[in-house]
Amino acid sequence: MLTLGDILAASRRSAAALDMAELPSDLVDRVAAQAAAEAMSAADYVRMAVADFADFAQPEDWTHLLSRLRDQLDAGRICLWTMVKWRLDAAGAAPPSKTEPTS
Repeated sequence: MLTLGDILAASRRSAAALDMAELPSDLVDRVAAQAAAEAMSAADYVRMAVADFADFAQPEDWTHLLSRLRDQLDAGRICLWTMVKWRLDAAGAAPPSKTEPTS
């Protein structure tokens, strides 16, 4: 089981970090499209999403994240998925992801 730190560290070395995170394919497609629209790599977009969540998420966003993490075995993946989806939704990247990862 990978932690969020493992995934982010791997993303610094390789674009394959999204594959390691086993995110839903529709979410990976949205990341790729939005990253291209913002002229950056998918790995850079993911790192930006985590940083933006940490800097700009509202208390209710943090509450949502923490409630999703409760009783999850794969908290790193759930955390990454939530932060990336939050950033994509904030950017208006369509279509919305309907798939949620489970532990």
